[in-house]
Amino acid sequence: MHTIKKIALVAICLMLALASSLMFVGCGKDNKIRLNEVTHSIFYAPLYVAINMGFFEDEGLEVTLESATGSDASMTALVSGSADIALIGPEQVVYTEDIKDRPVIFGQLTQTDGSFFVGRDDTADFNLDMLKGKTIIGGRQGGLPAMTLEYIIEEAGLTIGTGEGEVNLRTDVAFPMIASEFITSGSEFCTLFEPNATNLEKAGNGYVLQAVATYSGQLPYTCFTAKTSFLEQNSDKAESFLKAVKRGYQYLKEQSYENSAKALQASFSGMTIEELAIAVKEYLAINAWDDDMILSQQSFNRLIDVLNNASDEDYSPSYNNLVNNTFATNIA
Repeated sequence: MHTIKKIALVAICLMLALASSLMFVGCGKDNKIRLNEVTHSIFYAPLYVAINMGFFEDEGLEVTLESATGSDASMTALVSGSADIALIGPEQVVYTEDIKDRPVIFGQLTQTDGSFFVGRDDTADFNLDMLKGKTIIGGRQGGLPAMTLEYIIEEAGLTIGTGEGEVNLRTDVAFPMIASEFITSGSEFCTLFEPNATNLEKAGNGYVLQAVATYSGQLPYTCFTAKTSFLEQNSDKAESFLKAVKRGYQYLKEQSYENSAKALQASFSGMTIEELAIAVKEYLAINAWDDDMILSQQSFNRLIDVLNNASDEDYSPSYNNLVNNTFATNIA
């Protein structure tokens, strides 16, 4: 299944790359950057602070933001030329390593899993053994949230399956539909990012139990990615972009939770200051954001372990081909 997914994605990317190469693109002619994010989540708070506080404008950039419905959709937008930068799961660059003008990671935003276990009951002492004989919704097959969940379940010595004492890990639910499927399906657990986790608890449909990062450790979860040609022709813009996002992180780290929440509110109008402050506190507590934005080879290798654990392939991509830390190093 993972092989089919990879082949399909590479085929689409090759066609889109060919089409985009036939069109005139004025790279480096202005200060505009079209950014596509995999989804809209407080997990990416430094980015939204940079937008709302004018940090991109301070760097002379005009950033427009569009949300997708998954990393594969964001990668398609990037390769087709409808986005200059994509904030996506780094597994996508592994799948597209062989295409011409390949996408490259040039900055790491989040360095661990940002989802939370959500359950039917308010369990203060949650642990993975509680998943035995239960059903947990982990997202779509091939997505990094589902693959990470599979990895930590099996690392804990548990068996995934539908037999007695096994963990029934559902990977048939699209990322945006996890919360609604949890409410209606009768599944005992699911994993959700903020603000979805807090909103679900607020509505009385479950309880936020524990961060998945408790078990997954450091993992390059979402990174800023651009095509090789864009980085070659717009190195100043790429570096300025990371500077602004890094200022967003420093703001969250140094300000009060309330001030951070106020800086985020324009991006999350459906949440209160109190709810936003709680989310910021939770993400700071698990050290979710990478302070230097440099993706290390050790962290990259852990990602490959997660991919290979969930796949019928043996991925062995070149770190040097897929990661360019030049811009993050320059601003460190």
